[in-house]
Amino acid sequence: MAKRTITEMSYERAKKNLKNNRETIKKLEDAGVLFINPESCYVEEGVKIGKGTVVEQNVMLQGATEIGENCVIGMGSKLIDTKIGDGCDFLSVVSVDAKIGNNVLAGPFSYIRPGTVIADDVKVGDFVEVKNAVIGEGTKIPHLIYVGDSDVGKNVNFGCGSITVNYDGKKKYRCKIGDNCFIGCNTSLVAPVEIKAGAYTAAGSTITDEVPEKNLAIARARQVNKSGWKDKRED
Repeated sequence: MAKRTITEMSYERAKKNLKNNRETIKKLEDAGVLFINPESCYVEEGVKIGKGTVVEQNVMLQGATEIGENCVIGMGSKLIDTKIGDGCDFLSVVSVDAKIGNNVLAGPFSYIRPGTVIADDVKVGDFVEVKNAVIGEGTKIPHLIYVGDSDVGKNVNFGCGSITVNYDGKKKYRCKIGDNCFIGCNTSLVAPVEIKAGAYTAAGSTITDEVPEKNLAIARARQVNKSGWKDKRED
């Protein structure tokens, strides 16, 4: 008897996976989960989804992923070993080995990396990456932001383009940001550094030292306008 080719074995495995996937999705549908286009989704056996949750097209749910009730898992999302609470709205989110609370809004195009713990009522916006960080309740990380290796308090607001600078080429360090802080646009927080509760950082600052409670930190060069510079340059 001739040996089966790799192509033949792969085809048989794919057929088995497809059958298992259909059965898994059918069980979830019977339990009250709505799949907009079940044929386009891949859900591994063992994934748990609560009643009233909507799963849009082209979604992959893998590993020990658990999703609460009344969530929306939007088109293009991929969740691996991720636990999500109730009432969350994810749009085109990739999340790996993360724990996420209730009523969290994420995406589009957010990347939630391993070791991240996100509390209730947090926003993780478009083109945001969060890695190995603890994010407090009500914090807003709206767009174009990197938060890595950080402990962030409650009701913190990150301005567009702000980042935590966690790696010096040899070792990674953590940032600590207290409750009710405001991180101005394009702020770089150079770890290890602590921003105490209620503190502000001015837009464009590079913060390397502790910011005391309720202080405003400004760490940028003072603007200088050179009169007539263009005409002199062109002479």
